[in-house]
Amino acid sequence: MTSDAPIQTDVPPTGPGCSDCLGSGGWWFHLRRCAQCGHVGCCDSSPSQHATAHWKQTGHPVVQSYEPGEDWFWDYRTEQAGTGPALAPPASHPADQPAPGPAGAVPSDWTRRLNR
Repeated sequence: MTSDAPIQTDVPPTGPGCSDCLGSGGWWFHLRRCAQCGHVGCCDSSPSQHATAHWKQTGHPVVQSYEPGEDWFWDYRTEQAGTGPALAPPASHPADQPAPGPAGAVPSDWTRRLNR
C-alpha cells in the first residue's frame, strides 16, 4: 500500500462477520476489514456490498481480506491490491464460520444472487 494509506494496526475488527448484514438479517460471500477503523463488511460479490458502502460513507479507502489464510489489502482509491502491516488480531473470521455466511442466513440459491 502507499505510504499515505491510513492504516491503524492497533484497531481490532468489529466482529466475526459483516456487522451490517448481521444487523439486518442479511448474508455475505466473503468479508473485508477496514484497515483504518476495523469495520467488517461484505465483499462486492455479496448482495449488499457493505465494505464498499463503508468506504463511500467514511472515506476509509483501504481494506484487508478477512478470510482465513488471506492477508492481502485493497485500496479503493487506486483499485489496486497490495501488502501491508499486520493488523490487530484476529486476522480473519472464525475458521469454523462458513463462507458464505452466516450459518442459517444463506439462501439455497445463493450462487445466483452473487454480484458478478
